[in-house]
Amino acid sequence: MNSEEVQINQYMKTDLNLLLECLKYQMDCPLSQKEALITIYSICQQNTSEYFREIGGLMFINDLAKSSAHCIVKEAALFTLGIIIESNVYCQQTLCTPALFEDLILFLIKKDSGVNLKRMSVYVILVLVSNNSKLGLCFLDYLGLVCIVFNRTTLSTSEKNLSDENSDPCYQLWCSVCSTLCACVNNPQNDNQNICCSVFPYAKERLESCTEPEIVRPICSFLGLTVANNSYVQKYFASIGGLDTLAKVLLELMHDSCLSHSSVQLAVVVTKTLDACIANNSAMGVVLAKYHTVSELLKLLSNETLSTGEKISIILTIGHCTETWKLQQSRHSK
Repeated sequence: MNSEEVQINQYMKTDLNLLLECLKYQMDCPLSQKEALITIYSICQQNTSEYFREIGGLMFINDLAKSSAHCIVKEAALFTLGIIIESNVYCQQTLCTPALFEDLILFLIKKDSGVNLKRMSVYVILVLVSNNSKLGLCFLDYLGLVCIVFNRTTLSTSEKNLSDENSDPCYQLWCSVCSTLCACVNNPQNDNQNICCSVFPYAKERLESCTEPEIVRPICSFLGLTVANNSYVQKYFASIGGLDTLAKVLLELMHDSCLSHSSVQLAVVVTKTLDACIANNSAMGVVLAKYHTVSELLKLLSNETLSTGEKISIILTIGHCTETWKLQQSRHSK
């Protein structure tokens, strides 16, 4: 680091000290606190998060998010925590405590919490659990409550452009919860998969009511991770009609595939999810036979717009589907 960089770094540290003092002495001025928080997270993105932690700033903002009477301060404080945690692993480990998870879950389940406050809470949970090898069982007791938030978040997809950045904030919250569940499901895998499968009935309902890519993609990502290498979860998903629903979604997309490139791409996503559902339990593939899934996959495979990787995924799925047929033939021959 040259002398100019050292000087700039020192200026930023001085600014962080002043901003922290501003936060402490502006408790009755939420707008000033919000502006200070915005400046803090901007500075902390310049590799100063560790210093801010050392001077007590991280824990002060943590307390502020919990104790402030002003919603705009709570939201800004949570967003600032998320930015700092995301940029520094030591800050992540400092805040990865049952106490913080409990506070965040309370924000999520309280009826008087606004959608933006819930979104910020989910964001902080997401960055806490992402790439966190020390998470262990710290969050396990609260994961079921995140699933409840997924279930309770109502979506209205009629007359809405979900790809619009300014779409329904409830949809944005739901997407954030999906991302968080995806990050949680493998950490640790089996325990979290078994908890997350409580979401399956609600995910199934949403797939049945809407095949928009903005709904199907997040759900398929979640389903694929949750069923992966877990025969218990795979069987449960099949038992509630999940495989039937995915097969029907694939059929619907294939009917539109000759007209829409996006439908073809989405059909590949659904195909990969189907494969994850039967890869370790080929006996369940019998469910797909009544929907002529293999025939639909062969039609999808012939699409000229597919990449080599996508074609390989489809071929693997066809292989797992036909394993069921081979298994049945073997049993009949005996």
